[in-house]
Amino acid sequence: MVVHYGHACMSKTYRMPVLYVFGKNPLDVEDCASKLADVVNSQSGEERETVVLRHDVAYAHVADLVLARLRDYLPNSIIQYTKPPLRLDPDPSPSQPVGQASSGNDDHNSNDTDGHPILYIGSESLALTNLVMTHSSSQVYSYDPQTRTTRLESSRTNKLLMRRYATVQRARDSDVFGILIGTLGIASYLPLISHLRTLLSKHRKKTYTISVGKLNPAKLANFMEIECFVLVACPENSLVESKEFHKPIVTPFELEIALRARESWTGRYVLDFEKLLAEAPETGADAEASSGEDPDQPHFSLITGKYRTARSFGGAGPDPSAQSIEADGPSAVILRNQDNTVATLADSAAAEFLQSRAFRGLETRLGEDAPSVLEQGRSGIARGYKNDSAE
Repeated sequence: MVVHYGHACMSKTYRMPVLYVFGKNPLDVEDCASKLADVVNSQSGEERETVVLRHDVAYAHVADLVLARLRDYLPNSIIQYTKPPLRLDPDPSPSQPVGQASSGNDDHNSNDTDGHPILYIGSESLALTNLVMTHSSSQVYSYDPQTRTTRLESSRTNKLLMRRYATVQRARDSDVFGILIGTLGIASYLPLISHLRTLLSKHRKKTYTISVGKLNPAKLANFMEIECFVLVACPENSLVESKEFHKPIVTPFELEIALRARESWTGRYVLDFEKLLAEAPETGADAEASSGEDPDQPHFSLITGKYRTARSFGGAGPDPSAQSIEADGPSAVILRNQDNTVATLADSAAAEFLQSRAFRGLETRLGEDAPSVLEQGRSGIARGYKNDSAE
């Protein structure tokens, strides 16, 4: 049993049941309900419509009071509201195949409310950004309990999507990807990683799987041969927009857009693992044959403004490097020649990157260089060596 206090991502867990203990931030129920009702009435008038109520988990203790007052202020509207669960149990099935989504209790994060106005109670946070991104077709109105003001959050949607679209274009120009495992507890993360590997292998991209904790630029800078990272994390931590990172970080949904595994982007955004797997495109040989695209054909890059030809690693189908590791064991990863020096590993982006660097590390040159003449070194203390006066 895992207990989460305060703010938490309401995603279904993989192995252990989770008990949520939410905080209790103060809220003026009357002021909140009246101001949210005013923005709804200013848009809809007397027409009957459906309105969705969402809130930060810290205001779950007063959500029923706000709901009751909203129904008094909006008698002609249907207000949908689902309480956040206090406990989430893992799926009894060990894994889910691609194309099937479990029917767990994820109503609090459901996207079935697209198209209806959404009323959100809470300050600006990752949860609000996630809500705006995944409900781009809905108008999102937020009420900040600290400033007691309401505003239309949907005005930020286009800017957020434009920045994410630019990141997708950078991922489209990449040939070496690193799959960052940012979670080990969210359900369906293993099938999603397997799906990403198969998808990248089908497009003849090189992949490296890296398990990381908290992301930081210094940690990812150790993998300079990787051109783009794919972050597998909970929805609230998937959108990384920091300019400090040297390489772009995309979500699994954005990777499918970049590889053109999905149709053109309509503005709909998916971050939930199970929804991604349920809507996953075909990644087999039949799907590649039906696409009719030549993988060696140059494509125009919107980032550089030039045509580029993608590098190909391996062939279509499962990752050949993964098969080699499974067949020959970990010793197949590093190859050494008779001189005990590291040889070039075929189909390795890391080896190609190291060969292109000017400094490749210290190498032994036994029998090639004459030994140096031993000389007497300096003696004394740092403030004054004995030979300083002579110099």
